[in-house]
Amino acid sequence: MPDEIKLPEFPLAPPSSLFARLRQAVAADWLAYTQHPFVQQLGEGTLPEAAFRHYLVQDYRFLVHFARAWALALVKADTLEDMRHAADTISALLHDEMKLHVRYCARWGLSEAELEDAPEARANLAYTRYVLERGFSGDVLDLQVALAPCIVGYAEIGRALHAQFAETLPQNPYRDWIETYAGEAYQQVARNAILQLDRLAARRLTEARFPELVETFRQATRLEVAFWDMGLTQSF
Repeated sequence: MPDEIKLPEFPLAPPSSLFARLRQAVAADWLAYTQHPFVQQLGEGTLPEAAFRHYLVQDYRFLVHFARAWALALVKADTLEDMRHAADTISALLHDEMKLHVRYCARWGLSEAELEDAPEARANLAYTRYVLERGFSGDVLDLQVALAPCIVGYAEIGRALHAQFAETLPQNPYRDWIETYAGEAYQQVARNAILQLDRLAARRLTEARFPELVETFRQATRLEVAFWDMGLTQSF
């Protein structure tokens, strides 16, 4: 059953979309993720720099496994359209996003060598391996549902922070991070992910299967919460 909490509508996801249904079904966990203290401190500009740098390092390690998950999505795809979508995403991750991440980290005093050599935090290991496990043991819909909290959640977080803290954003040291995820380019990435879920659902979703997808989405969302916890406490 969906959580009793009624979430506000998310403009990118029509209420009938699979993503909107999953989001509402795990409402309490979704709020814990999207309104986490790490997120709120980002918006306020009060997050300790050491916590942000720790998060950036782990996020780089996360992106490596994120690319692997999309490679698995290509293998699991059953249409040429889905294969192309996965291939385009892999290319963007490896050739664009990771390079941008390295350049952004350099502004925070983090070298590419430090990113490469850093050990993975337990929260990172738990999250990335869970996503890969859902892909290996399930089908492409299971995998995309496990990926969705990250892809679309960051768009919702960026959008909300940009609106909530618009007046103080020019002075916020994390302005670039917020504007990246609030920006139209990333919002379109999230739209595409929502549409892709619906395309897969049209072929693979049954109401009997829906509760299993909810549990996958819930677990991935809780692992996102743990990722924020890791950043805030700077733990390994």
